[in-house]
Amino acid sequence: MSCDISIIVLTLNEENNLPHALASVCGWARNVFVFDSLSTDRTVEIAQEFGCVVVQHPFENYGSQRNAALERLPIDTEWVFFLDADEWMPDAFKREVEEVVSSKPRQDGFYCKFRMLWMGRWIRHGYYPTWVLRLFRHQKGRCEERRVNEHLLIQGDVGFLKTDFIHEDRNGIDRWVHKHLRYATQEAAASFARTAEAGGLTRALFGTQAQRKRWVRYNVWERLPPLVRPVLYFGYRYVLRGGFLDGRESLGFHVLQGLWFQTVIDMKYLEMKKREMRDRPAADGTRGEHTSQT
Repeated sequence: MSCDISIIVLTLNEENNLPHALASVCGWARNVFVFDSLSTDRTVEIAQEFGCVVVQHPFENYGSQRNAALERLPIDTEWVFFLDADEWMPDAFKREVEEVVSSKPRQDGFYCKFRMLWMGRWIRHGYYPTWVLRLFRHQKGRCEERRVNEHLLIQGDVGFLKTDFIHEDRNGIDRWVHKHLRYATQEAAASFARTAEAGGLTRALFGTQAQRKRWVRYNVWERLPPLVRPVLYFGYRYVLRGGFLDGRESLGFHVLQGLWFQTVIDMKYLEMKKREMRDRPAADGTRGEHTSQT
């Protein structure tokens, strides 16, 4: 029997990941929607082979794309789950979701923790558990308008599921690097603008994991010197939180995601600051750095 839930999968050229995501939910969830950003590979064809409803919509940013999916898709279930194309649901996780949905809980949303598999290895130390709000009542959830690292906002109480779902990207290192270069540009732009998203996630040191991270970002991280903070962050994850215990795959993951990615963000941020100083009008009406006159 199917679970009374709608699964929404956002896609853009995800032919390598999508079959595994859909195989884990098609035939189990009542509805599976693929909300596609005009893919040019076999993504749409694969979704149709699985019997999914496919809707295409040009991509603007992750927050607006999630909200557009909630607004445009013919969702007829009480509960919705956002599953990324590089994620999949184990049976134990689906059983817990079924129990929650059928129990008519007082909560309107649930945080779920994902298990990161990197090159086949569970990155258990330094990164796990990572909590994300994915399961929620339709009409009770909306995504904050943020370019990247967006969070769902729930009108009502939230709870926490116990079992894990799986994050496992099968696109390879090249695709991962190119994707994170785009993320770095977006993160640097947000940091450079120093503007909080209207109606965004609440910052709270003693709130949920997501709220604590947002508090740390604005109250600690952005006050640390650029290019120094990525080194401190890597040391925190790999040494203090025991990332070294998970073998060489873990070293590669923490170097790329915890050190390299954060360093690229800082370099892009410094580049933006230098460009601003160069283009800012000087007191004498000229632009850029002053040069000595002969």
